[in-house]
This record gives sequence, C-alpha cells and structure tokens, in this order.
Amino acid sequence: MFALANKIAIVTGASSGIGRASAKLFAEEGAKVIVAARRQAELDTLVAEIEDNDGAAIALAGDVRDEAYAKALVDLAVEKFGGLDIAFNNAGAVGRMGPISDLPLEGWRKTLDTNLTSAFLGAKYQVPAMIERGGGSLIFTSTFVGHTVGMPGMTSYAASKAGLIGLTQVLAAEYGPKGVRVNALLPGGTDTPAATFKTPESRVFVEGLHALKRIAMPEEIARSALYLASDASSFTTGAALFADGGVSINRT
Repeated sequence: MFALANKIAIVTGASSGIGRASAKLFAEEGAKVIVAARRQAELDTLVAEIEDNDGAAIALAGDVRDEAYAKALVDLAVEKFGGLDIAFNNAGAVGRMGPISDLPLEGWRKTLDTNLTSAFLGAKYQVPAMIERGGGSLIFTSTFVGHTVGMPGMTSYAASKAGLIGLTQVLAAEYGPKGVRVNALLPGGTDTPAATFKTPESRVFVEGLHALKRIAMPEEIARSALYLASDASSFTTGAALFADGGVSINRT
C-alpha cells in the first residue's frame, strides 16, 4: 500500500532534515528520486547513500525561487527516469523574525518567495508532467503556524505557509479530475538542523507545547509524506494533514 515501485519523485529541501529523510524513505520504497537543494555536496552524499542501499537517485542543486530551476528539475525527471509521479515541495525557511514594525519589505518578500512562490513555480511545471503520466501526488510542507496557532514574531513565515494551504485547495479542485492529488503536510516541531533551540531550556519549552511532550524526528514526518505520496492516500486530496504531535490542540 505504501510502496512507490516504478514511481518518480522530486524532493526539494533534500540536503537535510525532513527532505533528506523523505528522499531516503521514498527511495527505500522503490521510487526513483530527484533530490534538490542549494548545497551540491550534501546532495551528492545523499545520492551515494541511496545508491549504496540499491536505490536510484540523481541530484540537481539550485534555488527553488528560480523558475528555471523548477523547470530543470522536471526536465531532469523526464529525461533520466521517464516522467514524474510525485513532488514533495518541502524547501522552506523561517525567515526574518520580529515585530512587523521592524520587518523590512525585503525580508517579507524573501520569505514569501522561498516558501510560497517556490511552491507555485514547482507546481507550474510538476502538474503538467504528472498529467502526462495519468496523475500523481503533489505535496507541500506547510505548518500549524498561521493555521491553528499564531506565534509572535513570525509574520512572514505564517503568511507564506498559510498561503500554501490555499494553494493546495485550489490545485486539488482544479486538477483532481485529471488524477492529480494535492495535499499540504503540517509538521510540528522537528529535530532538524534548522530548528532554533538556543538553549536546552528553549527546547524543553517547545517540547512542552506539544501534546506528546516531545518534538519529532525527521523520519517520523517522512512517514507522513510517504502516506501522501503513496496509493495509501488515494482518496485524500485538498487536505491539510497534521503531523504536529498535538501542538495544534494542546493547552497544557
């Protein structure tokens, strides 16, 4: 049910964290994976690990805010593997934090470009390639921030990630008749290099926000991405799927 044999997938933000764990898991389940991020060396290491485990992967480094890069990733999937079935648009950034009165327009735009415009650019080229294959699964990494929880100082991050849910819903309605499913994955706090725990006390505080009283490992979020990528979620589209450890409902 969760197998991805004969599937071709793009995973962005694959050099570390959730993207890296998801690329490895997709490959373990049989997918041929195009891994994308800015850091070529980290991508090359990931490809080597996947190939050492008898998987198939190819890397292309670039900036997800660049439309030419979005097109190049899809072109590479078609050229090397024959098409595209799955796209996990996971790359993102917290961006500039602080009160809105101190947020420069440049910082606002950079965060929206990284988190939201990049998703638009990815989908622009990914959806037609999926339709050529008779359908597929398009996944965006959103968040509970700005959806169920407002966290001070995260204006641009919350707005950009909430925008992904709107994008998800429209694309799901627009392309469902053509067999393309579109969903947003909403992780909770996750133990990644990008996690900003300046002190042990700050980590304990974030863990306490969750009903499970801990944060996730990237592999746990990857398993939720696998569900959305696979036929196990064949009747799931337009959803904002929580994998947040209960942070959205916790009040203790």
